[in-house]
Amino acid sequence: MRHLVTSLLTMAVLLLSSVFTDKGFITQGLAADRPVVRVGVLKFGTVSWELDTIKTRKLDEAEDIDLQVVDLASNQATQVALQGGGVDMIVTDWLWVSRQRTEGADYTFAPYSTAAGSIMVPAGSDIRSLGDLKGRKIGIAGGPLDKSWLMLRALTMQKHGFDPDKDSAKTFGAPPLLNEQVRNGGVDAVLNYWNFAARLKAAGLRELATVEEIARELGISTDVPIIGYVFSEAWAAGNAKAVEGFLRASKVAKEVMGRDDGEWQRLRPLTRAEDDATLTALRDGYRAGIPTAWGAAEREDAARVYDILAKLGGHELVGASPHLADGTFWAGSSF
Repeated sequence: MRHLVTSLLTMAVLLLSSVFTDKGFITQGLAADRPVVRVGVLKFGTVSWELDTIKTRKLDEAEDIDLQVVDLASNQATQVALQGGGVDMIVTDWLWVSRQRTEGADYTFAPYSTAAGSIMVPAGSDIRSLGDLKGRKIGIAGGPLDKSWLMLRALTMQKHGFDPDKDSAKTFGAPPLLNEQVRNGGVDAVLNYWNFAARLKAAGLRELATVEEIARELGISTDVPIIGYVFSEAWAAGNAKAVEGFLRASKVAKEVMGRDDGEWQRLRPLTRAEDDATLTALRDGYRAGIPTAWGAAEREDAARVYDILAKLGGHELVGASPHLADGTFWAGSSF
């Protein structure tokens, strides 16, 4: 039954990744002269901004590849699409990659962003430190196994002597709903993804701490990429020039988005920014997450982060591997 469901979902993905012409459906890539790289992304996710820059500026053509973006409805849908061969790459975190490798898959990770999220409170809140979260109402995006939530728990237990999972009133919810709750007083603080935190910052709320700052206090000294482009090693071995070309195009797109404010005006409809302040906050948040290094130090810190998360998340989060699986990070990744 599981294989049947996966097959059906993959067929649906392949239909989504097709172009309808007057001659019917033609699977994207079959008619292309250049090697195709199909990237599955959330339809309204932040990754689409970078991919749009690549396509608009023809950075893929400059690398002699054809980037094809497959819009999907959820993170789970992107994972199913990759597993079923409906796409060549997705963007996800390296915990998922490590778990998949432990279970026999050959997926590997190339960095996309170091941006994680922030804890936001109303501007007039009397919450001034993480220690003040004890006994407060906290909204958390991503569920009880969210990486940022586990990092926050690890730090408050280590430095402040309490576990907000037990000693605070927690509520898990969708990011937009949590933003509304913290703005109308339904929760005292919210731990949300970076782009939703940016919207709160633009609305005048105060940043209590970023996940990067939490990591620093836990002894992580480098900026560890949280999410990245994930693909099969076997596929990469057979499409080495396409992989390398795509990652170079991604790097150039980041450079453009990092320096050109005009590019953000062009991207404004995709960001769905309600006003200039929101667009600026989203732009600055994206730029802050652009990786600047990816070497031995960052990989070692990623392994330390994994150990912190595995200790709290346990088997439900990391599966059978207590430590980061070998090969999780693609050997060709560098900055």
